[in-house]
Amino acid sequence: MKWLLVFCLGWSAFAVHAGEAHTVRPTEVKAKPFADAATLSSLPENSPVEVLARKSGWMQIRHDNTNGWVKMLNLRLGNAAAQKKSGDSGLGKLFNVAATGASGSTVSTGVRGLSEENLRNPNPNPQALAELQHYAASEAEAQKFGESGKLATQRIDYLPAPAE
Repeated sequence: MKWLLVFCLGWSAFAVHAGEAHTVRPTEVKAKPFADAATLSSLPENSPVEVLARKSGWMQIRHDNTNGWVKMLNLRLGNAAAQKKSGDSGLGKLFNVAATGASGSTVSTGVRGLSEENLRNPNPNPQALAELQHYAASEAEAQKFGESGKLATQRIDYLPAPAE
């Protein structure tokens, strides 16, 4: 029972500071979560910010009297001074895993180079599509490949052929 109380108290301390972050490199603060949005200000490395929200690969932050958006990979969650003080202790890593689900060693995101505008107004590339079709596998080829790897069969229908 004592461990549960200690864990809950530790967890609540992390929840209170979940909105704290600092920049890991010089960072532009944008008016909207787009690379081509107006730049409101620039922050130097290790600037403390408050994280307000997340949208795709962007974080909405508050710094002094400025609210804006920065790229998620330009931030490290948590207090910079506390992280330097705690170093790479096992306890610090444990709480980081408990708070974020990750060890903090690696960050990745699926957002690369596509803005909302790109998705609304696509620009098809028939040559790239033709090149990709060389990598397509028939149903028989896929079945043979799966059997060679001793994979279990799971039926997923192919998409209908495009109208020409």
